[in-house]
Amino acid sequence: MNKIALDKVFIRKKFDTLERNALIMMAIPLPFFALSYLFTTSSTISYQVPDLPLILDTLLLTLVIVMLGVHYFNFRAAIKSARLEGKSLEDKVLRYSQATMKRLWVLFVVILLCAAGLLVYQNPGYTISFAIALVFFSLGKPTPDRIIRLLKLRGEEKEEIEALKIRNR
Repeated sequence: MNKIALDKVFIRKKFDTLERNALIMMAIPLPFFALSYLFTTSSTISYQVPDLPLILDTLLLTLVIVMLGVHYFNFRAAIKSARLEGKSLEDKVLRYSQATMKRLWVLFVVILLCAAGLLVYQNPGYTISFAIALVFFSLGKPTPDRIIRLLKLRGEEKEEIEALKIRNR
């Protein structure tokens, strides 16, 4: 195989892995939050809530909100770095992949914290934070169009990423 074919295979594998991981990381914490929401809104289901200090509620909700904000700025900085410092398309895609995975891990943890906070404190702030995290998840799901837009690809690089829209299976 020549260098161009190897590069395309590398990019395809990175994209497919990233896409799969994003879907898995989005699907795993959803049932936990759904159960927490059901427990807190159901009048027929009762459970014993641990008696924890109210200050922990404030700290946990603040942590969730800070994580949501910081992840956004860290992701933007990583994308800017990939765009400016990436020497080749493969390097840019690798950097994009790493930044996206970091972003998804933070959102994964945020949703689990929201589920735990809602279950223990029944604070609607966790539901709102969960909704915001879901929006970030959906905006963070890798697609060829997003990669092109975020990395500001042009010409041949753009065409290579657009080729990811076609499934070769």
